[in-house]
Amino acid sequence: MNSQSDALRRKTAEAIRCESTRLDSGLTVLCRTMPGYSTVHAFYVTRFGSVCRDFTLDGRSYHLPAGTAHFLEHKMFESEEGDAFSLYAKTGASSNAFTSFDRTGYYFSATDRIDRNLDILLGMVGQPWFTEATIAKEQGIIGQEIKMYDDSPDWRLLTGLFRCLYRSHPIRDDIAGTVESIARLTPELLYACTEAFYRPANMVLSVAGDITLDQAVAACRRAGLDRPAAPHAVTPAPFAPENETCRRELQFTMPVNKPCFALGFREQPIPYGDARADILADLLPELICGGLTDLYRKLYDEGLVNPEFNGETISVDGACTVVFTGESATPRQVVELLQAEIRRLRRDGVDPELFTLVKNQMYGEMLANVEGVDDAAESLAGAWLSGYTLAEEVQALATLTAQDVNDALQRMLREENAAYVEIQPQG
Repeated sequence: MNSQSDALRRKTAEAIRCESTRLDSGLTVLCRTMPGYSTVHAFYVTRFGSVCRDFTLDGRSYHLPAGTAHFLEHKMFESEEGDAFSLYAKTGASSNAFTSFDRTGYYFSATDRIDRNLDILLGMVGQPWFTEATIAKEQGIIGQEIKMYDDSPDWRLLTGLFRCLYRSHPIRDDIAGTVESIARLTPELLYACTEAFYRPANMVLSVAGDITLDQAVAACRRAGLDRPAAPHAVTPAPFAPENETCRRELQFTMPVNKPCFALGFREQPIPYGDARADILADLLPELICGGLTDLYRKLYDEGLVNPEFNGETISVDGACTVVFTGESATPRQVVELLQAEIRRLRRDGVDPELFTLVKNQMYGEMLANVEGVDDAAESLAGAWLSGYTLAEEVQALATLTAQDVNDALQRMLREENAAYVEIQPQG
């Protein structure tokens, strides 16, 4: 590694330091105190997302309808005393939540009354309340949200691609589910989910900004999270191996201005806690068509793509997909150039200078992700959910070489594991 890269690695490693503790309940608390900042961002997240569909709880098996994790996210804001949003409104905090394929997170940002806001956050997630009537009301609300997803070209591209690449993995299903699937939800199912996946040992509280670890732990103590949690035996069902591509190509129309496309490659799932494999998978798209590559400049200079064209790796338990998406008047030409570049890199190897530039760019992104209080809290939690720390992530990046990328290219991004989705403008 050259001296510039080494200095950047050391700077990154120093910048991402944080304090952490594990409470008797099993909850992990992460804190990045940031002197000079007036804002606090708190992020409370569980390792439970849309792909978690089958599990056993204390010996009883459960199968969840598509959209359960997302539905539960909405319901967590309700209690017998009222809506958590109204409580946050009284403190002046900004709050929200999200559900992804493998996690559900709740968060707030605030400049004062931090202790009260922490109490609201930990209380609403720690004290679920479901009834038949409130579930029925939410089913109508989320039904409207599902229709909004159906109108999103980006989301339709991604879900179409997963349906081509996977036969059984629940990544095929929309995160929000369908109107029919969420209609099957009951209070019993939702309570089973909270007992199984909203256990403190399956969650992390990550805070950053004008706050200390002691302050965060004190809030956990007020919520009873300093005491051992009730024991539950939880076993998520394993995912079946995916050995065949369901469909090579999918085309449909939508009201878009220009054709949209997605090219995806189904890869072997990345083992939990393997930071090196995670980072290597993230590096590959950047080395193929990232902003520093000759291919990106060619595509952009010739007007074949717009600035939103990009590649990314989506990795969840039991599935890993490298995806390239964009908008183009000639999408198949772009895809042909992409595949030709992958074949060239597999034959000739990645340029060492480009590898160093992209690696340094990733160090820079890691630094940027801890400079803002919201990004810092969520980056700390994201690493924990993946089974490692940010420091271990930096160290893993430091050990990667161009040869590691070349070796990966020999086994990844194979055309026999690829699928293509295209959206054409209606009419």
